[in-house]
Amino acid sequence: MDYPLLDQIKGPEDVKRLHTDEIPALCAELRQKVIQTVSSNGGHLASNLGAVELTVALHRVFSSPKDQIVWDVGHQSYVHKLLTGRMHEFASIRQLNGISGFPQIGESVHDPYGAGHSSTSISAAAGLAAAKRMRGEDGFAIAVVGDGALTGGLAFEGINNAGRAPENLIIVLNDNKMSISKNVGAIARYLMVIRSKPIYFKIKDIAEVILAHLPFFGKKIRTALVLSKNAVKNYLYHSTIFEEMGLIYLGPVDGHDTEAVERLLNRAKKVGRPALVHVLTVKGKGYPFAEQNPGAYHGVSRFHVETGTALVPVSHETFSAVFGRTLCLAASNNPNICAITAAMTSGTGLTDFSKQYKDRFFDVGIAEEHAVVFSAGLAANGMLPVFAVYSTFLQRAYDQIVHDVALQNLKVIFAIDRAGLVGEDGQTHQGILDVAFLNTIPKMTVYSPSTADELSNDLLAAFYEIDGPVAVRYPKGTTPALPKDYCPTYRHYDLYGSGQADILIVTYGRLFAEAVRAANRLRAEGLSVSVLKLNRIKPIDEVCFETAMFFSQIYFVEEGMRSGGVGELFCARMAERGFAGQFTVAAIEDRFVQHGSVKELLALLQLDAKGIAERVRRGNSKYPHRLHAEERLPI
Repeated sequence: MDYPLLDQIKGPEDVKRLHTDEIPALCAELRQKVIQTVSSNGGHLASNLGAVELTVALHRVFSSPKDQIVWDVGHQSYVHKLLTGRMHEFASIRQLNGISGFPQIGESVHDPYGAGHSSTSISAAAGLAAAKRMRGEDGFAIAVVGDGALTGGLAFEGINNAGRAPENLIIVLNDNKMSISKNVGAIARYLMVIRSKPIYFKIKDIAEVILAHLPFFGKKIRTALVLSKNAVKNYLYHSTIFEEMGLIYLGPVDGHDTEAVERLLNRAKKVGRPALVHVLTVKGKGYPFAEQNPGAYHGVSRFHVETGTALVPVSHETFSAVFGRTLCLAASNNPNICAITAAMTSGTGLTDFSKQYKDRFFDVGIAEEHAVVFSAGLAANGMLPVFAVYSTFLQRAYDQIVHDVALQNLKVIFAIDRAGLVGEDGQTHQGILDVAFLNTIPKMTVYSPSTADELSNDLLAAFYEIDGPVAVRYPKGTTPALPKDYCPTYRHYDLYGSGQADILIVTYGRLFAEAVRAANRLRAEGLSVSVLKLNRIKPIDEVCFETAMFFSQIYFVEEGMRSGGVGELFCARMAERGFAGQFTVAAIEDRFVQHGSVKELLALLQLDAKGIAERVRRGNSKYPHRLHAEERLPI
């Protein structure tokens, strides 16, 4: 496919050189490039399509990298990448060793700040602006933040301080009435009111222009006029919340009218104070399927452009779907069960619950800290709250888990989706930290099921068998295939193989399937290998340690951080018991994990069946000790 204008863009300065008449054609090419690439690679589609004209306008008005553009979350940064010299690398986006699907420091000088989680851009841009001022450097810091991010408290912490930030701070509010799905809460309703008052804001803009061009008044008189204008404004219509917090408010403006956006951005550069530019956009603009259902086309797998359907339909039930189904069934028998999500209704499998039990469903917006404390309040008054959240986003609420839930021993259930590697979303989204930080919290019980049935059973155990906080963590995607001879017992652990073996692989969660395949390979080579699967990983059943004592070599394999992980704990407990054999922990060392498919990343980390088998072979060659028959586990 030809991109005659886009192929000319080697950097932001080339965008400035285009004639105004060429901009619509450039925007059309950008949309086509995004659609074609995302259809092949998967990624964030609707949010990028809605931000095309806005991104072009930003690069025509500002001069990156001198002017630093910070993209909140980063879902809408693809067009920015295309306009900043990454056109020829764009086909590799979200692929192993390719460019990231999010802004990333180190990838380009045009990415001054990394992102992946919501509501950080305003604080980051305020810091960049302050640093520029203190270092005597020219240039603006621009935060591009969606209205969905304003449901997060961190955004308002940033705004609270932005009013006294340097004058080189500009906030661009990309208002599409969506986060991933429809926005919720008072801020969403407030922005709707602003959108419905275009005449007022047009009059306000005219007044601003008149004041700016009065040539014969001194600074004091002009300031008095501004104050007078504000008094009149407050009488006719309350000023916006942004103005009350010290920002100059400009807008709203049609975000798909590039010239209008450019005019407003140029005004923001001249006001001499931190400013907020309110831009109205349509999520999914230019691709009918995404415009009609922007939530469904927010993050997509590979798809047919012509039909909008997935190239590889999901053939098995996902862990998220199993969770949602189990929760609905449990709620039908228990009126105290309620569900909480932080703007992730569909992603966490709660769509059916939200329809069937509207009075017991709470979407709190992008506000994980609030979600945890809100859940604690529900639990304190006798409800049974289930907070469904991605592992990577639960990090944001660590203090609330400790202070508001565990310390008070409140029965809040954390349904932790996307636990472990998530793949192409990369460093900011890999769910590899939750086990380590949950391990530090007293009174917390943690399950990590390997199959759909185990997930259902663990949730029921959390509801009815445990007094206190419980986390049930499970990976993205469908349940892995297990060998036909595996007969689960649905205890807190399972032993696959014989207690008479020499080598024991210990693991949990999704890696159980990889460990079993590795064990079968090694058995075919003549090695004697069994697999101990932990289902409850905190606390670990004492029988697991007793079982492991009868093996000469133990390999603990986990899809999480080594430091603070279950493997280190298991090793320490075995040492306390006097284990004299070889103990090896195979986990993620002190690093963040890049983007790529889960299959590729497991192979890269040597945590797939092939890698696990190779680790055992290496260890076995160094430590060929065998236990005497009388020392073996009598199973």
